[in-house]
Amino acid sequence: MDRRVFMKSGAMALATMGLSPSFLRRTVFAQDLLNGAAAHGNGRGKVLIVLFQRGAADALNVVVPFGEKSYYAMRPTIAVPAPVSGTAQSAIDLDGFFGLHPALAPFKRLWDDGILAPVHAVGSPSNTRSHFDAQDYMESGTPDNKGTRDGWLNRYLAVKGTCDECKIHDTKGGLVSSPFQAVSMTPQTPRILEGPAASVAMNSLDEFTIRTTGTQAEAIEALYMTGSSDVVHAAGGEMFEAMKILKAANPQKYQPDNAADYPRSPFGQHLKQIAQLIKADVGLEVAFADVGGWDTHVNQGGATGQLANRLDDFSKSIGALTQDLGNRMADVTILTMSEFGRTAHQNGNGGTDHGHATAMFVIGGDVKGKKVHGKWPGLEPEQLNEGRDLALTTDFRSVFSEVAFKHLGAAKMDAVFPGFNGDQSNWVGLL
Repeated sequence: MDRRVFMKSGAMALATMGLSPSFLRRTVFAQDLLNGAAAHGNGRGKVLIVLFQRGAADALNVVVPFGEKSYYAMRPTIAVPAPVSGTAQSAIDLDGFFGLHPALAPFKRLWDDGILAPVHAVGSPSNTRSHFDAQDYMESGTPDNKGTRDGWLNRYLAVKGTCDECKIHDTKGGLVSSPFQAVSMTPQTPRILEGPAASVAMNSLDEFTIRTTGTQAEAIEALYMTGSSDVVHAAGGEMFEAMKILKAANPQKYQPDNAADYPRSPFGQHLKQIAQLIKADVGLEVAFADVGGWDTHVNQGGATGQLANRLDDFSKSIGALTQDLGNRMADVTILTMSEFGRTAHQNGNGGTDHGHATAMFVIGGDVKGKKVHGKWPGLEPEQLNEGRDLALTTDFRSVFSEVAFKHLGAAKMDAVFPGFNGDQSNWVGLL
């Protein structure tokens, strides 16, 4: 097959393939990990959905400590009112001390069903207040180490090897590795999935780009040099098999189950397509999506306003996803994150500035719900980080490693999170 015909055929475009000399080093690194690890990875058909709130979401107005008097003293105009029966503009009571922002109303059903576990005062031990650096550290899994080449989700995939549940059937009935094992609903591969294990980045199921690394990258690199049809088949056969499955699933006519109603926002539609991939049984194990707009320096608002609008879309999208998946949520865990939190005191512009600890949500059938996890540090002046921020009591790697180990069945956590000494005794007990 002519190279140009191959590149133009179908609805698929191969792009940003990572064929720089560094990809050879990443491949060698992955092989070293495999040689030193028993690849007992996910053999149970489990799926992890990772959602990144880019811009630093305000933990104190997301999971509201309404039982803390200092909270209201610090935020005279943007604090979320304590729960009031029959009032939609107040916090949703969880346990008598913490409450959800009223815009997170769809999460109350998840809490009542026992599949929602908020984690408070969690984040990176790094003191950086740079969005770029903090996001990089959270996605690489190595705080304050800018030399890490790979994302922690990619390292997990590289260490664990390939499982039968992450394969698809070819036209002859055999099993082949699915290119949809790791999917990001983003225009480009996110930092968290950078590395030797192949992943797919797509804007939608109708048009997507492939981010190829490792052995597939070598095969496609050879394609450019030789134009061999054998190489084309070796590199692209699995992709075409997956394309056939997606075509059969008919993305444009997809109807969510259980009367789930996804917001028409890009984030809502991305979660809708993640649900479709799960139901299409294309071997999806890890899915990623992100959503911006959390950097609320000005006019943040309290029960209503800028942050409330973000949370409304966020919670309705996730709520629709869980409703759509129905019983499949027994094998799905959703993990939310943001690079850091915001200052405990509001600023002079009715907003909050870059802070330290934040809040996460873990949602799924394996989750120990109906509890706000993590050690609460308090908001008195002497309890704040640097006298201004919610203090950190849980390293984000404790959450990530517990989810990877207990939900996905990851092994060799020291390879997935190099330099992290947190053992199981430091895990939060989420799952």
